[in-house]
Amino acid sequence: MDSDLLSLLPRVEAIDRRTFIVTTLAAGFALAVLPVGAATINTDTTGLTAGEVKIPVKDGEIPAYRAMPATGNNLPVVLVVQEIFGVHEHIKDVCRRFAKLGYFAIAPELYARQGDVSKLQDIKAISEVVSKVPDAQVMSDLDAAVAYAASTGRVNAEKLAVTGFCWGGRITWLYAAHNPKVKAGGAWYGRLVGQSSPNTPTYPVDVAPKIKGTVLGLYGGQDQGIPVSTVEQMRKVLKESGNPSEILVYEQAPHGFHADYRPSYRPEAAQDAWQKLLAWFKKYGVA
Repeated sequence: MDSDLLSLLPRVEAIDRRTFIVTTLAAGFALAVLPVGAATINTDTTGLTAGEVKIPVKDGEIPAYRAMPATGNNLPVVLVVQEIFGVHEHIKDVCRRFAKLGYFAIAPELYARQGDVSKLQDIKAISEVVSKVPDAQVMSDLDAAVAYAASTGRVNAEKLAVTGFCWGGRITWLYAAHNPKVKAGGAWYGRLVGQSSPNTPTYPVDVAPKIKGTVLGLYGGQDQGIPVSTVEQMRKVLKESGNPSEILVYEQAPHGFHADYRPSYRPEAAQDAWQKLLAWFKKYGVA
C-alpha cells in the first residue's frame, strides 16, 4: 500500500466507539422514499464486480457498497457519499454507473454507529439520527475507504475523486479540504453555510481555502434549502483563495434534481450535470 495512504490510517484511531447499529447494507430503497418513480435508473452489473464489502476502521468495520470493472487494474477511485437516506439502492446504482466507466467506486455507510435510517419513514426521525454523526468520524471513515481501495491492488489511488448528494454534497466539500490527495470532487446541492455545532463545527465556506484539489458544485436555482446567496458567498471565498473550483446553478432545478427515483428529478439538468462532472474528473486527472 502507498505510504501516503498508510498515513491515513492513524486518523481512524481518533474514533472510539464500539457499537455498530448498521452491520450490513439495506436492500432496495429506503422506506422514506417509497414508492419510487417510473424514471428510476437501474444499472446492471454486467462486466462488473459489485456488492457489499466491509471496511476496517479503528473500532471494528463498517459496511460499504463497492463496484468496479471485473477486469483491469490502475483504476481511478471515486468515493460516493450518501444522501440523508444512507447507502440505499440509488447510491449503489451511482457506484455501478461509475464502475461502467472504469472507476473503482465505493460508498461507505457513514451512519453505521448512529442508526439505520433506511428503515425510518419519518424525515424528522432520520434527521435526528444524522445530527448525531460527527464530521470527524465521517472524515476518518472516508480515509478508511480510500485505504481499503488501495489494499485491493486494483486501483491507482493517486487518481482520487469524491462526489456526494445532499448531506453528502456538504461532506464532499469538507473531504476535499480534509484530504489533500483528492484531485477532484463533485458536490451535488450540499449546504454551504450553517450553524456550528460540536458534531458539525465547520461548513464548506469555512474550509474552502484549504482545498488543494478542485470541486465542481452542482446546485439548483429553485432549491428551497440552499439560497443562491450562499452559492455566491462560496464562489467569492473560492475566488479569493485562488482555487479553480466552480459552482454551476441550474436555474429551474430544485433540490435533489439528480435523484431519478424521486419527484424532484429533472432529467435534463441531471444528465447535463453528470456529463459535466465526468468531464471535470477527466480534466483534473481522475479518469
